[in-house]
Amino acid sequence: MRDAAPAKVNLCLLIGPLRDDGRHELLSVMQAISLADELEMHDAERDEVVCPGVEGPNLAAAAVAAFRGETGWDGPGQRIEIRKRIPVAAGMGGGSSDAAAALRLLSRRSGLGDRRLLLELAAGLGSDVPALLEPGRVLVRGAGERVDALADPAPFGVLVLPSHARLSTAAVYARADELGPLRSGAELDTLDPLALTGVNDLQEAARALEPSIDLALARVRDEGAQHALVCGSGPTVIGLFERSAGAELASERLRAAGVEALAAVPLRTTGGSRSAD
Repeated sequence: MRDAAPAKVNLCLLIGPLRDDGRHELLSVMQAISLADELEMHDAERDEVVCPGVEGPNLAAAAVAAFRGETGWDGPGQRIEIRKRIPVAAGMGGGSSDAAAALRLLSRRSGLGDRRLLLELAAGLGSDVPALLEPGRVLVRGAGERVDALADPAPFGVLVLPSHARLSTAAVYARADELGPLRSGAELDTLDPLALTGVNDLQEAARALEPSIDLALARVRDEGAQHALVCGSGPTVIGLFERSAGAELASERLRAAGVEALAAVPLRTTGGSRSAD
């Protein structure tokens, strides 16, 4: 069984107060894009997640354990192999999308787990996982557990500038708390995130922790992007273009200049991630 795990970009990311559970309230428009990891799952002697080139705990393995624990499924062990295409620790939700894809695969393999249960499991794994269960364009609220589908956008292009630096999401949020003040819950309730494309409340914190972000932002602006911003908690920087051709041309120019750059397009609900046996 196979599935694609698309990357996400936060078209806006608005951060509110710290909750009692240690997470921040947030408001975001999240868009899945064509850049994606690939997962393959098959029966094995034991549960195992293999992701060459990526060390340390894997959120997809946590998804497998959570699924078995909640559903009680005692089917055969499952080996999940992940082919990474999404930059690691980049603020693009790669690990979260892998976990979401693992939940989809396990639900198909076992015949267990309705949408409500999968969303509950996803929320327990991380703030980005629920939004990536059904990849597309979504409005995210709460601490990521409240997800509402949005209409497909008009086509646009995304320029992605990966970074070799690594930023801990927890560290970026902690610096944002220090820089403060963050938005109040009342303010989040009144904002229209669709009108705030390009706003990322974590950007200043990410820039403070990783100065190389400034050069990447400047490069994206120089290429003519309508919006240049840090993706999620960073350190990846993205540029939003009115047309996909603009992002493609920008990525070609930057690569010719020796800069790592990728181009992507938004996934549409009717053409998003597809599973295939």
